[in-house]
Amino acid sequence: MAKRYAWTALAGLATSSLINAPLMAAPPDSLAASQLDWQPWGDDRPRGEVCRGYYVQPEYRLEKPAIEGQVSSESDEANYDNKGDTVLQGGVVLRKGDTQLEAPHVQVPPERDVANIEGPLTLRDQSLLVRGDSAQVSLKTDQANVDTAHYVAHDSHLRGDAIRLERVSENVFRLNEASFTTCDPGDSTWRLVGNDILLDRMKGYGIAKHARLELGNVPVFYWPWVRFPIDERRQTGLLWPLVQFSDGGLDYEQPIYLNLAPNYDATVSPRWIQDSGFMLGGEFRYLLPNSRGTVEGAYLADDESAGDDDSNSELEHGDDRWYFDYSHVGKINPQVPYKLRYGAASDGSYFDDFGKTFGESSTNKMSRLAQIDYLGDTWKLQAKAQGYQKLDDPLNEKDKPFYRLPSLTAKARWDQDSGLYQEWYSNATYFWRDIEGDENGFYDFDGRERRIPIREAANGSRLTLAPALGYRLDPSWGFFEPRVEMRYLQYDLDYEDRITDRSDDPSIAVPVSTIDAGLIFERDLKVGSDDYRQTLEPRLNYAYIPARDQSEFPDFDTNEKSFSWGQLWSPYRFSGGDRVGDLNRLSYGVESRFLEDESGRERLSLGVGQSAYFEDRNIDMNGDPDTLPRDEDSFDYYDATRDRSAWVTKLDWTINDNWRTRWQWLYDDHLDRTESTGVGMQYRADAGHVVNLGYRWQIEGFSKEDDAEDNRNYNTEEIDVSFAYKATNNIDLIGRLLYDNTNDRALDQMAGVQWNDCCYGVQLVWREWIDDEDTANNIEDDSTDRGVFLRFVLKGLGGVGGEADSYFESAVPGYRNVSLN
Repeated sequence: MAKRYAWTALAGLATSSLINAPLMAAPPDSLAASQLDWQPWGDDRPRGEVCRGYYVQPEYRLEKPAIEGQVSSESDEANYDNKGDTVLQGGVVLRKGDTQLEAPHVQVPPERDVANIEGPLTLRDQSLLVRGDSAQVSLKTDQANVDTAHYVAHDSHLRGDAIRLERVSENVFRLNEASFTTCDPGDSTWRLVGNDILLDRMKGYGIAKHARLELGNVPVFYWPWVRFPIDERRQTGLLWPLVQFSDGGLDYEQPIYLNLAPNYDATVSPRWIQDSGFMLGGEFRYLLPNSRGTVEGAYLADDESAGDDDSNSELEHGDDRWYFDYSHVGKINPQVPYKLRYGAASDGSYFDDFGKTFGESSTNKMSRLAQIDYLGDTWKLQAKAQGYQKLDDPLNEKDKPFYRLPSLTAKARWDQDSGLYQEWYSNATYFWRDIEGDENGFYDFDGRERRIPIREAANGSRLTLAPALGYRLDPSWGFFEPRVEMRYLQYDLDYEDRITDRSDDPSIAVPVSTIDAGLIFERDLKVGSDDYRQTLEPRLNYAYIPARDQSEFPDFDTNEKSFSWGQLWSPYRFSGGDRVGDLNRLSYGVESRFLEDESGRERLSLGVGQSAYFEDRNIDMNGDPDTLPRDEDSFDYYDATRDRSAWVTKLDWTINDNWRTRWQWLYDDHLDRTESTGVGMQYRADAGHVVNLGYRWQIEGFSKEDDAEDNRNYNTEEIDVSFAYKATNNIDLIGRLLYDNTNDRALDQMAGVQWNDCCYGVQLVWREWIDDEDTANNIEDDSTDRGVFLRFVLKGLGGVGGEADSYFESAVPGYRNVSLN
């Protein structure tokens, strides 16, 4: 289980003003780095290393004694005094097991049970160094006492100083008036100081009494009792609080982490929101041999601020606010995986009000899923129930999702040595949703009368059968593949009170015929000193699907696809299963690829192609084979009646190990205009710098959206620029601008800096973005969100603030963030 909370405290938090005289522990001054096994990096410093050096444990000066428990020694002088004590002087070295002591003077009494040492002394164990002024070390146990001690744990990169250090057992140390830090020697950015500190290396944590946190030698926090980790293991306790101010109100959250067992843990999060009240949240995670899961949620009773920010909200003062989310994945055996997910929220504004963090757009749905698969060599079977809660406040009836209760799928493929193959696909799904409206589908929403489209008004089942027969000839010089699929759709619909003369059991059977063929020509090519293999790959693809009446078919899960390079070679014009688009088309194109002769890596791929249409495409979302879009001036009408598609040109070019570019251009040679283009260029330096340049253009109507409010009624032109600059191993500068050139506005802006070193890390980011409020074709109701994000992490203690790491990597493609933790 990957999560590790680095800072845990089991007592209340107070200000530094509570630190009075009895609590002012005063550790001794630290030693110089040269006395702490510290080795600064030179020219061999690894790329990305944020520490200025590292600890190195030198070799033992004496060989390990052959007999366990035996002590071996070395000194310049060895004498007996009149009491029978053994006195070793001058370069004394004692070793027992993995413990070695070095000092100028050692006295051992006749009992040979302890050694009294006059310093300066050096005590070593595996990955541990202790220096001190004087000490008493047991020769029979692991116990030792060191005065004015300075210690280093090499593996944990932690060090500290103590008036007195006691080694209680092999892995347990007690320190009086001591300090603890993970900063490099000579760096006083932070340290934890306590009157009594216990370090347990076996259990991986430390405990401090009357502890204070100092930043730059200035005390800022005090704990009567605190527990903290000294390695990567998870520990129970308080996490750093999350504090923010919103509209002048305080929002304070204090997570409490519970390390319940090696394979499950929990976090309980009490939260006080000034305008709303007390909220209790939590998360429980578990890891089993063949499964894992998470349960999380939160509850707020009597929210007095509910509905204040939106006059159209369905919330009222005093409403309870909550959410619940359960996720589980597992497998019965390698062939039978399964998934479970159930999420719900009290209202559509919950995450807008309480759950949005930096870099995260508002959560717009809560998923529900129960799925089990069978992954056989021939058969692939799936059974699932699926849906989600749409989070809008208020929620428009037409935006309610259909649930699949259930959906059963069976797929299979049989291949013969001759190249002949058979495929089977079948799916049976029952679609259901709860919508309100009168017998004509009308309802009131947001002060206006709306209507549920008739094709979205029914619940019911859909049976899909799609057996296919094909032949694949695939020699090295090309391929030839004819294929015939019979697609059969059968519905059983229930319109309830909706008045309609539509059939409640429509069906169709449509043949989908394709012939796909191509040739592959190759030649060796030398460019400069590099050897390449160039291919020339002409391709033809013919597809024929007759028009069948689907005007009485519902729309459960279907959208029309926008044209692209991939659509040149696909017979399917729709995603989902409710429409089978008519098509009589021949696509032709050619692609050339440049492959490195030595590694086979593709450096360049350039393709150009077009489709010729022999018939109009009558089937759209209305499903009528005898009509075309009503508006003859629209792009939809032109696209349905044109006799040839736009030319599609695509380029993927890895210029070198640092530069790459991608480009797709759809150009209509009939109207002499660009329909869509997308250009992206990326630079990635060996040092970690990243620059992305992107440009997108789409003509009005090009993007096919099922909902009219999602279709932009203007040409879209956007510029996307992002960068991440590693100024040093410690400093990253990050920025992004997504600009809507059509409407002369910035859609998303972000600028940030991240400092990361061995001792602490800081993220400071400003972001401003536009929310289109689910009406992409209307910019008048768009709203602007903005915020400043700060995260501060003390290495080994944890941090304050929410993480932005995942947002950085999504906003700046190619950037690999170094985590602050």
